[in-house]
Amino acid sequence: MAEVKEFTLPDLGEGLTEAEVVRWLVEVGEVVAVDQPVVEVETAKAMVEVPCPYGGVVTARYGAEGEELAVGAPLLTVAVGADASAPAAAEGSGSGGADGVVAEADGADAAEDGGAGETSGAVLVGYGTGAPPARRRRVRPTPVPAAAAGQVNGVASGYGRHAVTPEVPVRAEAAEPAPGPVPVISPLVRRLARQNGVELRTLTGSGPDGLILRADVERAIGAAGAPAATAEPSAAAASAPAADAGEVRIPLRGLRGVVADKMSRSRREIPEATCWVDVDATELLAARRAMNAAGGPDAPKISLLALLARICTAALARYPELNARVDTEAREIVRLERVHVGFAAQTDRGLVVPVVRDAHARSAESLSEELGRLTGAARDGSLTPGELTGSTFTLNNYGVFGVDGSTPIINHPEAAMLGVGRIVPKPWVYEGELAVRQVTQLSLTFDHRVCDGGVAGGFLRYVADCVEQPAVLLRGV
Repeated sequence: MAEVKEFTLPDLGEGLTEAEVVRWLVEVGEVVAVDQPVVEVETAKAMVEVPCPYGGVVTARYGAEGEELAVGAPLLTVAVGADASAPAAAEGSGSGGADGVVAEADGADAAEDGGAGETSGAVLVGYGTGAPPARRRRVRPTPVPAAAAGQVNGVASGYGRHAVTPEVPVRAEAAEPAPGPVPVISPLVRRLARQNGVELRTLTGSGPDGLILRADVERAIGAAGAPAATAEPSAAAASAPAADAGEVRIPLRGLRGVVADKMSRSRREIPEATCWVDVDATELLAARRAMNAAGGPDAPKISLLALLARICTAALARYPELNARVDTEAREIVRLERVHVGFAAQTDRGLVVPVVRDAHARSAESLSEELGRLTGAARDGSLTPGELTGSTFTLNNYGVFGVDGSTPIINHPEAAMLGVGRIVPKPWVYEGELAVRQVTQLSLTFDHRVCDGGVAGGFLRYVADCVEQPAVLLRGV
């Protein structure tokens, strides 16, 4: 006999608490295999395809495309242990009792198709290759009357890719509902029925063994002419202020919501200050051209951002106070030995900060290669949560937007961020004479709790010296 298992939205890592349903990859009634991706969700970090740890028939989906679900909320339910070939045979015949459909799934078939002993090979936080995840205990339904057997069979024969739409469950004509517990697939279905005045005892469930699904309640609501209730109480919607004509409201959720929360927290907690300096980048650009020419036409090119990242790692070795964070609870400054450089990248999803791990141990060529890889992944939305967290210092090249300067907000919980403006030809005094040079502006925003202006100024001045005279870096080689 098939067993309905509920698959909840797993913890996708890095402390994420919610995800938005972007696209369902399976339909209700479709047969899925263990570890088959069933839905594509967008977290605050990345787009993720979520695999299902069970094999069987999808009996219900929760959350429409564009809806946000919390970690641990029901995602879908799967009827495990039913032979996938049985529904097709029943559909073709168009007759037969419900027992005839279930009887074809013996113990061996149940083990192959995702029985209770089967485990998932895909590992996400919240479930993995060990024992199945904990699930709510399902109340066993009362025996289905013989008169309803045809209805149950009609639903059971609908499993598969070419599922037959089950009939709309009708309210029972009996004067008194049958006693005993009501077999409902989840508390969300109970709430939906309660909000719309649907008596669950009057419905005949379309799930296995007469289990009442969300679709059954929604069809009953539609048949009664009542609008389906949303997940939020109607009173909340009524209390919302009416939008003015032409007003557009954009929810602060997903990536945009996380950015808003993080920037707000940074402003609240970090007493930041900014210092800046104009620098002559002509020699740095010349050094980059020489490096790329020496590598040959087939060698990977070294980017300007990679050179700036290399300069920052050298500066952080001299001024480790800025490679730190503040533990507010312990009232301690935590200095970090390893340098993980984050860099701001603008994408279609918004601003993200990919992280180059162990940047202090990389050469300019290695930095350039990793920066290129992460930039490409950021643009196509394939960055993993681990590639977007853990930075200890951020490099922000806002010059690509055609601006000269900025006072950026520190990427919490870091202690500093270096900003680089556009490089443009300007009149500059060079070796005592006026000349046209390639000039840019560097700005350093720092947490005033970890250091004073002398350390911040020394860091910025060293970076500026390396930009103006790249040979300064050779002292540390």
